[in-house]
Amino acid sequence: MKKSLITLSAVVAALFATQAAVAQTTRAEVKAEAASAVKAGAVAKGEGPAAAAAPKSTKERAEVKKEAAAAEKAGKIEKGPSPDAGKDAKSTKDRADVKKEAAAAVKAGEVGKGPDVKK
Repeated sequence: MKKSLITLSAVVAALFATQAAVAQTTRAEVKAEAASAVKAGAVAKGEGPAAAAAPKSTKERAEVKKEAAAAEKAGKIEKGPSPDAGKDAKSTKDRADVKKEAAAAVKAGEVGKGPDVKK
């Protein structure tokens, strides 16, 4: 039994060693591949962050402000701060009542429970 385990582990180790030796590439090969990729334009040259994404708009800020002011003057948009989306989101129920409703929904199988809820 021990001999077979030792033999099996030696074979597995030899298999991994030969795979690592075959799969390795030299530094010169890697540099040549990188240089050809840069030359082809597939990779940006040098280190650093990727190029920034293109802006959403191509208009100048001043032009956008003029358009917004004109729309506001024509009455197309409302002047002032935007309305709060979460302003009316408060519930009038007690926490205990909400917990009871949620437990009843889970028990009835209407709502999932645990980490798999969003799956």
